[in-house]
Amino acid sequence: MSYANGQVAIDKIFVENRENPIGLDVSQPRFSWQLSSDGRNIKQTAYEIRVGLQESNVKKGNSLIWHSGMVDSDQSLHVPYQGESLQPGKKYYWQVRVKDSNGKTSKWSDVAFWQTAFFEPATAFKANWIQPGFAEDTVQRPSPYFRKEFAAQPDKKIQSATVYITAHGVYEAWLNGERVGDAYLTPGWTSYHKRLQYQVYDVTALLQTGDNAVGVVLGSGWYRGYIGFAGQKNYYGDDIALLFQLDIQYADGTSESILSDGSWKSSEGPIRSSEIYDGERYDARKEMPGWSETTYDDSQWSNVQVGNFSKEVLIATYNEPIRKHETFQPVEIFTTPTGELVADFGQNLVGWVQVNVQGKAGDSITLYHAEVLDKEGNFYTENLRSAKQKNTYILKGGEPETFEPHFTFQGFRYVRIEGFPGELKPANLTAIALYSDMPPTGSFTTSDSLLNQLQKNIQWGQKGNFLDVPTDCPQRDERLGWTGDAQVFFRTAAYNMNVHSFFTKWVKDIAADQLPNGAVTFVVPNVLGKSAAGSAGWADVATIIPWEMYLLYGDERILEEQYESMEAWVQYIQDQSQDYLWNKGFHFGDWLFYSPSDDPDGKAAITDKYLIAQCFFAYSTQLIINAAQVLGKTEAVEKYTDLLKNIKEAYRNEYVTPTGRLVSSTQTAYVLALHFDMLPEEMREQAAERLVQNIRNYDFHLTTGFLGTPYLCHVLTRFGHADVAYQLLMQKTYPSWLYPVTMGATTIWERWDGIKPDSTFQTPSMNSYNHYAYGAIGDWMYRNIAGINTTEEGPGYKNIRIQPIPGEGLTDGGGTLLTYYGTVRSSWKKEENRWLYEINIPVNTTADIYLPGNSAEAVSEGGKALNSVKDLQVIGVTEGYVQIKAGSGTYLFEISK
Repeated sequence: MSYANGQVAIDKIFVENRENPIGLDVSQPRFSWQLSSDGRNIKQTAYEIRVGLQESNVKKGNSLIWHSGMVDSDQSLHVPYQGESLQPGKKYYWQVRVKDSNGKTSKWSDVAFWQTAFFEPATAFKANWIQPGFAEDTVQRPSPYFRKEFAAQPDKKIQSATVYITAHGVYEAWLNGERVGDAYLTPGWTSYHKRLQYQVYDVTALLQTGDNAVGVVLGSGWYRGYIGFAGQKNYYGDDIALLFQLDIQYADGTSESILSDGSWKSSEGPIRSSEIYDGERYDARKEMPGWSETTYDDSQWSNVQVGNFSKEVLIATYNEPIRKHETFQPVEIFTTPTGELVADFGQNLVGWVQVNVQGKAGDSITLYHAEVLDKEGNFYTENLRSAKQKNTYILKGGEPETFEPHFTFQGFRYVRIEGFPGELKPANLTAIALYSDMPPTGSFTTSDSLLNQLQKNIQWGQKGNFLDVPTDCPQRDERLGWTGDAQVFFRTAAYNMNVHSFFTKWVKDIAADQLPNGAVTFVVPNVLGKSAAGSAGWADVATIIPWEMYLLYGDERILEEQYESMEAWVQYIQDQSQDYLWNKGFHFGDWLFYSPSDDPDGKAAITDKYLIAQCFFAYSTQLIINAAQVLGKTEAVEKYTDLLKNIKEAYRNEYVTPTGRLVSSTQTAYVLALHFDMLPEEMREQAAERLVQNIRNYDFHLTTGFLGTPYLCHVLTRFGHADVAYQLLMQKTYPSWLYPVTMGATTIWERWDGIKPDSTFQTPSMNSYNHYAYGAIGDWMYRNIAGINTTEEGPGYKNIRIQPIPGEGLTDGGGTLLTYYGTVRSSWKKEENRWLYEINIPVNTTADIYLPGNSAEAVSEGGKALNSVKDLQVIGVTEGYVQIKAGSGTYLFEISK
């Protein structure tokens, strides 16, 4: 079959990584597009973009505000807009076509659009901040409701209507009785004192000619609710406030704006209290039917207060909002040994439970949430610490009623129900998962059911902890953006979902909360104070994630924007160091490493915290060098290269004996030394052997904590011990990745033995059952079992490294990854006399494929000898692998045993 004449087509197009985004405040947005073809070795050789204010004009190529012309380039990611200055609050239409390596020009893509937000929100927001006009109950803090009626000009046709809205707190908005958007817990959580996101909604379909009504209800949220584990509230302020602007454009070119101001009304309502940690209390007897419609009588409502809060901190929204996703019915409803009524949803998730019920006015239903049952099968909440995780609904009576909370979320698998009238049936309860609406991108599967469950647990750990910020846990009185957890898990997260926008927003908060001396805080947004900063492996998030984002998404701009923050962090370490040795300050170290309770022979895997710090000092310096090279900062490259040499020399003088033994002879110590190249070449092999011997000493169990675990199997594989990496991965007894799976886990645990072999629990003060950090093993599985990897030469998967490493105990494995270029696929299967590999490479990319073997003659593709396939280039044999250079297309390789 000949593939030479494959036609290229444009499948998807993006602006700033999103399809048809509304509310971009980027003055020079970037365009990307995804190509497909039924041919092989298809590349883009040129592109042409056109942009206009009218869809019809763009299709015709008339009245354009920018026309790139046909540009000779293979760039199909992050192409910057270079037309006339964009105007705020405008919708722009665009399309693209390309020329391919066969000289063919594609059809124009479908027309897409983006809508700008405000470029100078401090002046563009004509609205005023408003607050409740009534005296608040400062203890329970019932949610305030706001409303306003207005008239759209009856003699004019409405062309468009756009809402710009944010809050001190969290909000839900309604227009003429219809909910505005499908996002929850907006405006999300940022470093509010410096960065407060506003959302933009197209509400043209909700607006009507003549009379209209808008209603907004607020909750305390992260802004003034209880946050952190010290019982603090009002961290950002004790106020609750709304900023709302509705811009209406008429077909005749005129416009008007409906603004939050002193003319609005305010009232309490049915949401009697709502806190993120403690849950919500809702009294349906206090509902106000029609409160966001024009027919409602608000004569008993209070006026509002006009606030004087900053608009200088306002920014448009960068990441996907929190939305509803999977739903679950109870797999079992049962009575515990202590007589409590409990529903099991079969999956530890984050969100809430929707209740369908019919009862009498005043009946009260309370739902308590837990992750696990105790050894006897009873409902267990001690690990929640002070978080109540309780929702209470008071019925108005009569017809069937449906309840769900508004401004809280829970982490749970089990729900205890009190006060339900009548028999509780599965249809009465629906668990709804909430998480940021990141597009799913990766799949992974093997022949081993436990590994497949581990992958599922990793994904659910990510879903449950990616609610606008990457939190450590979603259930207890914490739920904070711990920087160490996020950096170790980043690459795993980026395989499972497109986290480009999610982390673009979050790393800006890292820089916003960074202290003047360059120290990076333990959590972001920072609610723990200025002293909670500067820990090795945690603060290095400032260098690690921007660099990894560049590698995975080809996003050079993120390096440009974060470079100052990256450099400030490394400067902080230098300032804390003496003679290039960072051996002072507080550090978490290898958090939650293996430590038996009774340890007479010194089995606890304690790694010197300053040894760890020195390794991360070197790593962050290396990443600064990498970023500076990409950005063309030659002086910085020279400066930091000299610094790195001195850092490593100081490390070797302080922590390495002349024979290559480390002062901390732990798995983590050797892993970090090898992964960060702290040792000279001649000492690395013996260090790897010491690592393997250590693993054997623990009967092929890992002993690493948060900082050693992510790199453990990578180091073993790099130094020729992939078989040991597989033995660790497939280990089923504690401590191991599969031990929690054998104990029934449906997410990743905070501790290796959150539930002990005798079914008792670890220390309840710190024992989350939804804590993604140890799920960082996913990155190794995707890069080594599936074999899908990036290269620095072609970031963003422009160049792909495919090198699956089959291991003992598996007969097949593989995965897919949806990149901006298209889907990468790599799978393998072991049969009696042969190995089969299926690999797919997207259009406009290349791949370096490594297949096990000592000779290219043993490899065939599509039934043909490898050397006779003209679409492939055999490079040679390297360290037991046949190296092949391939362009786009699907390839079916067979290797004879």
